Amino acid sequence: MSCEASTYYAEAGCTLQSIKLDSPMRPLPRFCVALLPLLLASCQSEQVVKFAGPTMGSSYTISYVAGNARQRAELQQGVEAILAEIDQAVSTYRPDSALARFNAAAPGCMPMPPAAIALATHAQALAHDSEGAFDITLLPVVDAWGFGPKAANQPGTAWTAPDDETLAALRPLIGMQHLRIEGDALCKDAAIQIDFNSIAAGYAVDRIADYLRLHGIEHFLIDVTGEMRGEGQKPGNTPWRIGIEAPLEDTRQAQKIIPLTGQSISSSGDYRQYREVDGQRQSHLIDPRSLHPVTHRLASATVVAPSAMQADGLSTLLMVLGPERGLEYAEAHNIAALFISRGADGFETRVSRPFAARYPSEE
Repeated sequence: MSCEASTYYAEAGCTLQSIKLDSPMRPLPRFCVALLPLLLASCQSEQVVKFAGPTMGSSYTISYVAGNARQRAELQQGVEAILAEIDQAVSTYRPDSALARFNAAAPGCMPMPPAAIALATHAQALAHDSEGAFDITLLPVVDAWGFGPKAANQPGTAWTAPDDETLAALRPLIGMQHLRIEGDALCKDAAIQIDFNSIAAGYAVDRIADYLRLHGIEHFLIDVTGEMRGEGQKPGNTPWRIGIEAPLEDTRQAQKIIPLTGQSISSSGDYRQYREVDGQRQSHLIDPRSLHPVTHRLASATVVAPSAMQADGLSTLLMVLGPERGLEYAEAHNIAALFISRGADGFETRVSRPFAARYPSEE
């Protein structure tokens, strides 16, 4: 029996999933130490090998089952090369990234790294399927609301909410209809700025999973800024068990524990990155249709999907849609999703039919 324990939560072989902040591409600040995804400790170190490090404003952790732990250094070097490549391609927090150059350029086409093309392709499909509720061109609006890289680079600066006139002026500068892909180039017909932070960490997980398989690793658990994938099993033929985090601001505990094998999981929520304005919670999640932060009672949305990029984007989309419309969307698109909403007497949990079918008796 494995004796894994997390830094924040110990539950016989359970790893607590951390909520994503949808802002993974910034340098790691000191205050993020309290939000680092958990590091696993194993009493079977000769079988479960682990390495971890900082990435995308948070951290990554890789745990895998291997008979020869000497390959750990090689694997870590390869994983960190993938993470560095993605950061160089699509970070919004470094001015030398390919995406930063694209965002600063005038309308037109620009050759982009494969990571940017893959992310843009997925974002376009998700935007189309959601009828505009998912949009990666909101960076100026996110900045206007004080949650983007501009605010992060100007700590201590007084912030005021954008008025209707300011948001109306930004409207021509956003919209997925202004973005297209031509071969290995991204093209824009307006001065849009794009932000892949809602899907980039999931994409990184998928890339790392492919890399581990290529090197003969069949049993592993990947965590990149809270986006996770479990493959195979732990020693003793036990599954990787993931605790879905309860939406609590002042503590970390599991709301629900599930096995994760051959699937990826992502949670989005409004309880780690928000502000209170006149007694109302103002989320970092912006509704592309209104250009305002979401105000519904949905505290978190968790998605289990075949790929981490899918789960990553869908959990953000469901948070934008809210508890009712989000559940309808999950049902209509066969998405395994768990919703935790604020109610009069505490938190209320609902799941989609695909989630209930996958996890019929998990506690």
